[in-house]
Amino acid sequence: MDLGIAGKRALVLGGNRGIGFGIARALVQEGVNVAIAARDMQRLEQAAAELRAEGGGAVACFSVDLRDPDGLAAFADRVAESFGAIDILVNNTGGPEYGGASNRGSEAWRGSFEEMVMSVIALTDAVLPGMRLRGWGRVLTVVSSGVVQPLPVLGISNSLRGALLGWSKTLSSEVAAEGVTVNILVPGRIDTERVRLTDEAVAEREGITADEAQQRSTSVIPLKRYGSVEEFGAVAAFVASERASYMTGSMVRCDGGIIRSV
Repeated sequence: MDLGIAGKRALVLGGNRGIGFGIARALVQEGVNVAIAARDMQRLEQAAAELRAEGGGAVACFSVDLRDPDGLAAFADRVAESFGAIDILVNNTGGPEYGGASNRGSEAWRGSFEEMVMSVIALTDAVLPGMRLRGWGRVLTVVSSGVVQPLPVLGISNSLRGALLGWSKTLSSEVAAEGVTVNILVPGRIDTERVRLTDEAVAEREGITADEAQQRSTSVIPLKRYGSVEEFGAVAAFVASERASYMTGSMVRCDGGIIRSV
């Protein structure tokens, strides 16, 4: 299937590793010109080299600090000046430190809110006017299965990422008539460094080994395995595509069936 997005320009946050890299690769393979952004410039350059080897769309990399939402408008201007106006925005942020929802302290909550919620809103606000003016745009926001089925070691993540659901749904109605779709992507247990660290956190919390934590986790996934970043990237590329033009305000799961609710 031709997804109809060759030649579009995408900005993928966290595109230097994990799920973000998987999404960036899927878009590049579709002929999308992709800018990846994160704090670690060395890893960004390595990821960009790997993506360029795929062929397809052009690849650029930009350093960004999502802990400073007030600086994201200037960051968006810098990307537009050197790379071009963004048609597809993939909001994909890191997560907070592991722990429950109680006794985390106001600084932990405030800092995580700035990095995980305000950064997404601020960057989207910066690129959205151009999308609306051109009559075409895609905003994809990656959250966590914890927004549907809370994870015990991710109290702050479960809580704050949930705010993005209401924001995304509200925004989708405001911009739909101008050709811009806004959707949420929900990963289950995708095989990334972050998921491995989560297994280790669970293991430490419960006094078991990381291998035991992983085996217990895969045992409750109907597909009996972790997903790959390639599988998640393919879902994201479709949601970003011309073929998904009638899909907006949705929450799209790629979770192997681990979320038990309908």
